[in-house]
Amino acid sequence: MYYIGIDLGTSAVKLLLMDEKGEIRKIVSREYPLSFPHPGWSEQNPKDWYEKTLDGLEELLTDTDRSLVRGISFGGQMHGLVMLDASDRVIRPAILWNDGRSQKQVEYLNDTIGREVLSGYTGNIAFAGFTAPKILWVRENEPENFARIAKIMLPKDYLSYRFSGTFATDYSDASGTLLLDVQHKKWSEEMCGICGISTAQLPRLCESFEKTGTLKTEIAKKLGLSDTVIIAAGAGDNAAAAVGTGTVGAGRCTLSLGTSGTIFISSDRFRADPNNALHSFAHADGKFHLMGCMLSAASCNKWWMDEILKTQDYGREQAAIQNIGRNHVYFLPYLMGERSPLNDPKARATFTGITMDTTRADMTQAVLEGVAFAFRDMFEVVKSLGIHPKSAVICGGGAKSSLWRTIMANVLNLSVQIPANEQGPGMGAAMLAMVADGVYESAEAAAEAIVKVKSQEDPDPELAGLYEKRYREFKTLYPALKGVFAGMAD
Repeated sequence: MYYIGIDLGTSAVKLLLMDEKGEIRKIVSREYPLSFPHPGWSEQNPKDWYEKTLDGLEELLTDTDRSLVRGISFGGQMHGLVMLDASDRVIRPAILWNDGRSQKQVEYLNDTIGREVLSGYTGNIAFAGFTAPKILWVRENEPENFARIAKIMLPKDYLSYRFSGTFATDYSDASGTLLLDVQHKKWSEEMCGICGISTAQLPRLCESFEKTGTLKTEIAKKLGLSDTVIIAAGAGDNAAAAVGTGTVGAGRCTLSLGTSGTIFISSDRFRADPNNALHSFAHADGKFHLMGCMLSAASCNKWWMDEILKTQDYGREQAAIQNIGRNHVYFLPYLMGERSPLNDPKARATFTGITMDTTRADMTQAVLEGVAFAFRDMFEVVKSLGIHPKSAVICGGGAKSSLWRTIMANVLNLSVQIPANEQGPGMGAAMLAMVADGVYESAEAAAEAIVKVKSQEDPDPELAGLYEKRYREFKTLYPALKGVFAGMAD
């Protein structure tokens, strides 16, 4: 039996074919454009997602016994606002997770409605990336579009709707809308009222491993599949990736060193950070998780290499670094502002401590270390809640660097584990489809059977001590510059 996991990313859709034992048979991807119509805006055309996914499925299924395909599920970019009218037409381009236009609406929610009120309704406060502020922005700036809204959905759920005709979402993805009462797993009537919408415009809520429908007959015929192929709800990208790395059940931790950076802690009960520096979300395993998200992680290194050093040889640049733990240069990794734990869209990236003897390698090292220190900021919040993981699975493109893994392990003073087969949200989505089809009784059972650890890197006490001192210096920089950043933005 085969299961398909569809990872709807920001720049491309990645499709994965897996058998019930967890062996990956094939992976394909298709890119689509990202639009920045104004500074700080980020949009995509949902039609591109659908067309590229269909095209990718054609290739994925080439030379495959299509009668063996039993289920499809999704992991996708979170928070994006997709709006359909009464005729199921997309009203305007989707406003994405990394769009910053709604800062005025965020300030209204946090300061006028109030952080405590929002946290009481949803378990979270407002961030520019979340969906509810985007809805408020449309209401205030595009009233003609707002008046046409019949359905509001998240990016992966638009794909699911096109494939199955079922208007549904899962709790993990819905958690990032600021419209869900996360603790009680229901849409918040109060938040809908604040945004001027009704729960009738929102999808049916499901567990991530729940069967929501089957493949539409016309799409099944086009792809040569049975119309009995099940569609499972799937999960937001971080929750789906956590399933794929085995971060299910209580007290497990994943560090995702991707374009953005996340720290993900699974929990068997709802718990909220009283300072709202971490998000309190539902998890794809049917329980809950805490998550911190920094907006620029591996993208900081990509920016430094591609745009500043003008090189694609990342390995050569990192090989020149010979003195980890003793660098005199610091880098604040706030290229797009910052989410967790600062919640400051005005924060900016800086290099600090440059001298006449600073080298190219020092600067590169500072970028890697700055991202790790920002992870440590989030990890400190986790520890303040009485949660003390001893190890974490590390994944994402940046985790392919052995040097960066070493830095992360020692900055966090935490053992980091490298999964044997890390395929991100697509792998987790395929596993959720297996649970929906009854191959495994739960996400935990699927993870236990499929997810394996390839190796582990432990912190070195001497190096961890050096980084402890440097982290204490690092964390003085943002408070000293916060007012400067605000003045620059104003």
